[in-house]
Amino acid sequence: MRLFGLTITRTKAALNEPRTGGWHRINEPFAGAWQKNQEITRGSLVTYPTLFACLHRVSSDIGKLPFLLKQESNGIQETVKNPAYAVLNSPNNYQTPQQFREAWILSKLMHGNAYVLKERDNRNVVRRLYVLDPTQVLPKVSDSGDVFYELNYRSSTNLLPSEFGDDTIVVPDSEIIHDRLNCFHHQLIGVPPLASAYWPAVKNMEILKSASDFFSNHSQPGGVLSGPAGMSDEDAEALKQYWNEEFSGKNAGRVAVIGADVKFTPFAMKSADAQLVEQMQWSDRQICQPFGVPPFIVGLGDLPAGMKADDMASVYYRFALQALIEAMENTLTLGLGITGNLSVELDVHKLLRMDTEKRGSVMGQLVQDGIATPNEARKEFNYPELEGGNTVYMQQQDIPMSVAAQKTIHPIAEEEPDPTQDEIDENIERSFNEVFAA
Repeated sequence: MRLFGLTITRTKAALNEPRTGGWHRINEPFAGAWQKNQEITRGSLVTYPTLFACLHRVSSDIGKLPFLLKQESNGIQETVKNPAYAVLNSPNNYQTPQQFREAWILSKLMHGNAYVLKERDNRNVVRRLYVLDPTQVLPKVSDSGDVFYELNYRSSTNLLPSEFGDDTIVVPDSEIIHDRLNCFHHQLIGVPPLASAYWPAVKNMEILKSASDFFSNHSQPGGVLSGPAGMSDEDAEALKQYWNEEFSGKNAGRVAVIGADVKFTPFAMKSADAQLVEQMQWSDRQICQPFGVPPFIVGLGDLPAGMKADDMASVYYRFALQALIEAMENTLTLGLGITGNLSVELDVHKLLRMDTEKRGSVMGQLVQDGIATPNEARKEFNYPELEGGNTVYMQQQDIPMSVAAQKTIHPIAEEEPDPTQDEIDENIERSFNEVFAA
């Protein structure tokens, strides 16, 4: 059969699913969740605010970094355009480049794997890229060691062309860009940060549910209704029903008048309940750890003392974004068959933008030190070029060290020693005699 311009033949070679330590597919929030009858699924878990913030922050920040095609010339990376790689600016017909990058990163963070299917034209050039549903893709290894991917490409995304039917097919690794994260168990199966953040998020979700039930009852805890001795079970049940209907929920706080010596004793709040906030804050920080996101990035706590905005951006980039960015650049470069002095890069300057005052200070210093030209500095502020501004300027008194070493160095004249006391007395006596002799 033909798939996106390529003839795909079903191989008869034995295909083995990569397994190590019992791993098969990652269709659950963490390994073994279904055996433990955990009701919280990945879909509901990501609605927890801190986990949602980590996923959104990282994916959206990488999503806003445009793809650049770089060409190395004399050790300098220059941005170039090449029609053969127009897919970088238009990955498919239903996603913008930003949405494509966000989908790629979310797949890695939530599933540990990002599978991108290539669509080729009649020239065998990649013209479309599709981020697949990781739960519908399964890596396989043949007896000869070749890697294939079994995918239900109609289920993995409903946006692919319909003429290919609903078959599950096996495609060679040349048609899949596979970006994986944390290959702890097998080199073809990644483990997502979500697996590590699962338990702290579940604990805080349960706390939120309990708090929701608590406050839905107008923050009125349960208690004990005590009646006189000899009350029948029927009377006790009727009294309980009456109390729940008349004095709980939206009726909490109403005045109750009950005879027959009936008393209501509310339960006091346990001291442990007062520490729920601290428990949630600690779990929130644990959720941030596997993603490498500093807690203050997602609104937890204050900015550390002495840290500036530039320092914050640098820490966030280094621990949360850099590895994901470089992995996307490398796999996309290899996946598109880009070789030689060309490569794909993400424009991180969009992320590390400084304020106007800081940018002006930095660019001014670069021009003054002869590192950048005035027009390069003006381009940073979207100003037009000026005539003569493409030249690096230096001050006239600055000379090369080799020239300075060739200049004649005049020795410093030796200072005469101070006169001794005898010489001073002799000079005084000679001056005295000359005065009186005259």
